[in-house]
Amino acid sequence: MTDAARMHQDLGDGLDLAGLLALVRRIEAQSERLVSGVMAGGYQSVFRGSGIEFDTIRDYVEGDDPRSVDHAVTARMGRPFVRTYVEERDLTMHLLLDLSASMVEGGFAAWSVRQTAARIAACLALSATHNDDKVGLLAFAARIEKVVPAGKGMRHVLRIVRDCLALPGSTARTDVAGALEFAARSTRRHAVVFVLSDFLDVGSDPERFRRALQLCARHHDVVAVRVLAPELDAELLHREGAGLLDTIDPETGRRATIDFGSAVVRRDYAARIAAWRDWIDGLLRRARVDVMDVPVPRVPDDNAIAGPILRLFAARQRRGARR
Repeated sequence: MTDAARMHQDLGDGLDLAGLLALVRRIEAQSERLVSGVMAGGYQSVFRGSGIEFDTIRDYVEGDDPRSVDHAVTARMGRPFVRTYVEERDLTMHLLLDLSASMVEGGFAAWSVRQTAARIAACLALSATHNDDKVGLLAFAARIEKVVPAGKGMRHVLRIVRDCLALPGSTARTDVAGALEFAARSTRRHAVVFVLSDFLDVGSDPERFRRALQLCARHHDVVAVRVLAPELDAELLHREGAGLLDTIDPETGRRATIDFGSAVVRRDYAARIAAWRDWIDGLLRRARVDVMDVPVPRVPDDNAIAGPILRLFAARQRRGARR
């Protein structure tokens, strides 16, 4: 049985707790391998602490910054001494998880969008835990559904992964703007905020989404994690004679029949997807928000999770990372 099928069974009538815990442990083990291997050190180098704190005083050696000389100790001892500092991480990561109905989708992919988001969350949370940082979870749909206060340790990470998988989904439209507003209001200290969503509903009130995004980005280091279900273009957009396709919007229940046998319809569909992504990319870019696109793989593939995270780390390292 695939993970998607197992979770469909687990989250049906009567939660299969044993199955859920086994899946959580499996995701944790897979993520641990990634974090300890290809991602080792990347997180710490691109997400820095909120300042520095005094460590000790030692003898001056050639190459030390003259500005670090402690003049009082130097005068008393008769030879130069410097003050040394260490990074004061005191860093908190908040994971904002979209619970809307579209996140349950997966089609013929290896995992649903939500399961893919849970794997991303596991890798990010474990990276934070390995650096003794705190991790919190804010789950939302049309409203804030659950808040897990930031904490440390492996048990805390496992709880977050479990919630990412097991929290009930919503049939209502999602409100990413509301989650961003809540994060900006409720978290006073600078934090790293990962928004895990498909971002399908931000166009319902684009001006509010823009304001909320800018508000949150002013106070925190925001990263938009766009989890992308396999697009129809992979199957239909370039295939003649595709025929009629019955579709349903999982959040509104709206049904439509689309003639993908028509080249005009296929071109229009592709153009609409491209325009939508370009519009969101523009909003995120103007708010100085990083974007991490994570396509849901068609077959299980750890690199589908590790690859986008490593590309994010590399991009931030190239431009200096520290804001």
